[in-house]
Amino acid sequence: MGLRSLGVALASTAALITLPLVAPPPALAADANLSQGRTATSSSTENAATPATAAVDGDTATRWSSAATDDQWLQVDLGATASISQVVLNWEAAYAADYKIQVSSDARAWSDLRTVNGGDGGTDTLAVSGQGRYVRMQGIHRATPWGYSLWEFQVFGTPGTTQPATCSPANSAQGKAASASSTENAGTPASAAFDGNDGTRWSSQAADPQWLRVDLGSSQDICKIDLNWEAAYGRDFQLQASADGQTWTTLKTVTGATGGRASYDVSGTGRYVRVLGTARATAWGYSLWEVAVHTTSGGTGGPVQGGGDLGPNVIVVDPSTPNLQQKFDQVFAQQESAQFGSGRYQFLLKPGTYNGINAQLGFYTSISGLGLNPDDTQINGDITVDAGWFNGNATQNFWRSAENLAITPSNGTDRWAVAQAAPFRRIHVKGGLNLAPNGYGWASGGYIADSKIDGTVGPYSQQQWYTRDSSVGGWTNGVWNMTFTGVQGAPATNFDTGPYTTLDTTPISREKPFLYLDGNAYKVFVPAKRTNARGVSWPANAGTSLPLDQFYVVKPGASAATINTALAQGLNLLFTPGVYHLDQTIDVTRPDTVVLGLGLATLVPDGGVDAMHVADVDGVRLAGFLIDAGATRSDTLLRIGPAGAAADHSANPTTMQDVFIRIGGAGPGLATNSVVVNSDDVVVDHTWIWRADHGEGVGWETNRADYGLVVNGDDVLTTGLFVEHFNKYDVLWNGERGRTIFFQNEKAYDAPNAAAITHDGIVGYAAYKVADTVAVHEAWGLGSYCNYTSDPSIVQRHGFQVPVKPGVKLHSIQVISLGGKGQYAHVVNDTGAPTSGTDTIPSKITQFP
Repeated sequence: MGLRSLGVALASTAALITLPLVAPPPALAADANLSQGRTATSSSTENAATPATAAVDGDTATRWSSAATDDQWLQVDLGATASISQVVLNWEAAYAADYKIQVSSDARAWSDLRTVNGGDGGTDTLAVSGQGRYVRMQGIHRATPWGYSLWEFQVFGTPGTTQPATCSPANSAQGKAASASSTENAGTPASAAFDGNDGTRWSSQAADPQWLRVDLGSSQDICKIDLNWEAAYGRDFQLQASADGQTWTTLKTVTGATGGRASYDVSGTGRYVRVLGTARATAWGYSLWEVAVHTTSGGTGGPVQGGGDLGPNVIVVDPSTPNLQQKFDQVFAQQESAQFGSGRYQFLLKPGTYNGINAQLGFYTSISGLGLNPDDTQINGDITVDAGWFNGNATQNFWRSAENLAITPSNGTDRWAVAQAAPFRRIHVKGGLNLAPNGYGWASGGYIADSKIDGTVGPYSQQQWYTRDSSVGGWTNGVWNMTFTGVQGAPATNFDTGPYTTLDTTPISREKPFLYLDGNAYKVFVPAKRTNARGVSWPANAGTSLPLDQFYVVKPGASAATINTALAQGLNLLFTPGVYHLDQTIDVTRPDTVVLGLGLATLVPDGGVDAMHVADVDGVRLAGFLIDAGATRSDTLLRIGPAGAAADHSANPTTMQDVFIRIGGAGPGLATNSVVVNSDDVVVDHTWIWRADHGEGVGWETNRADYGLVVNGDDVLTTGLFVEHFNKYDVLWNGERGRTIFFQNEKAYDAPNAAAITHDGIVGYAAYKVADTVAVHEAWGLGSYCNYTSDPSIVQRHGFQVPVKPGVKLHSIQVISLGGKGQYAHVVNDTGAPTSGTDTIPSKITQFP
């Protein structure tokens, strides 16, 4: 309301005082209000005080309001198919001139019930006729400069008659997300019992009780369950269903079973189905080749439901959790050296004080506090990353994270010796922070944001580091490139003689969304945008909280089709830890959609599809996941905005944070483009876009990827940009007024010879290329390194190539030959001294031109 003119505000106040409670006219008194209290979603909200739910709460003092663009919608889920007779819209002063009332059975395909042109606000009472579960107001044209705003959106009608239910022969559980109380070994996972393959199986540990469960994705009417036991079968067991994965209803109790194949007729409703074994028939565990769940065609299935449990790979603990240190140690033992393994884990720590803990983090392991502020979760102990697994070399300590908690280190200093893709966010270190491994071996990080380190940060052997919007008690040193923006206590710029580049503030920043507990309810906090920020964002915490039921909680086994259905229904996405194979592109089309990953959730596009496309809309948040290229070439792994996108998103930009890209390493991977940003005003805050130089499926053509980051949009900002080893340009910037703060790069090790990378008479593609057509561009703290192991005789023309124009400026730029494996002739264009020898000494330019 504070954003509006006084006249509109007064009009709104008058409406609030005089509007009567909306009711259906007497002729329709028999029809029920089907929408009140139901789940409502919208294309956008004006602010946190005007959510979609306020339009269906029966209270004319609360309202929904949208962003100030024409193409906006509000929809309500009636919970079941209904016959709809009337829709009543009680407009606030910001009303629609033209709009449609639409109905759908699945929230994807919509039919028009009524079109209104020339609306005049107030209360619209519309007679309609149709059937559906979802009803939507689709705005076409606004009548005011503001968005659309409804005090109440009411749908009247009668519940539809249920068709006679038949038990479907289809297996509703096949390919769905599964979990178990235990597994015998890695070759017998829970998912094997739901893969449709009688040659694979789940088996448990040899103890009673044990359970196996599947998430059907939405509530279903369950009519039959088929079990195909291996030789280790259950003698006594229960078949159960649950709406939330926590409270279970027994559908059938079986005693004295004899194994083999068996079918059980049941009757019940639930999203989750569980086989609970209470007594084994053999000395082994329980083992099932397949479990099939059949549902009725007249059931409540169909639309994807939000909320639910967090899946099998999220470990939620509190200070009283028994054997807590053992839990950390078990995951670390599995993940310490599993650089290209499939394990993914997220530790979530409920608010409280944890004493004597040392949480060592290996690959694909994340630890986060569940408080709204970091100091809500206190660890008197350590969160440790070291490099013992790699003989003290920390240059491959990738893919892990810590977030949203406080640490009082056991010896006064915490060790966080990481490389790329290992963010340290929203952490309060009540002591010092050591960024080097034990023994001070090589290290190649790193990123800190929104954190407070009371003591001194010691990078020691770290080659480069970027720190944003934080405070530090001191900073000991740097090797090549230490860049700071908005950091209280940061050292002053000394790049002409040292490693430091310091900007007083960060021009635009918005912290990463995070999961937290509000009482016993999970929510996702979505921080607000800050401009010219300095220091941490907490405890003020400007932003919006979203309940978990507005998210499709994606679990291993979920299909791309189901994910897209959830997005089309207006749900956000919370990817739980796991590896997700995609046979179709994930399409994010709704403004303000949040796509958040836990535990480095990994998306693998199969068959040559792109992994994810984002429409040219406001305020999408992408955060906390890894895209791993598939064996068939994708054109673009992540595309933000279609080609030619031109909408202004400066007030509410899309952000990409801790989203990492990998081509090869875990196996052959191919992509022409890794990330393409077509939309304007996008903020890319910490990414590592990596064409693998080691691991499986690595070779000049085996994991070919021509481009790392391509920016076509205008006014794009990148902070903490790590891009390495691409066959052509690592970064190609075509958009106007782009800005980069901190860039780390290595050229492709495996270029076979100079001829393979010669173009336009130039040997070597620049690490960072600004197109000749660009008039305005600025960047700070840039470094490119070469390590041409396949042909050390290569002399690359330059690390950076930019047009020489008054509006194009680079600050603190360097190139480095790593041990003399190849050289650079210049730093920027034909400016800057060449590198030489094997001593790994930078060639630097303080400012260009």
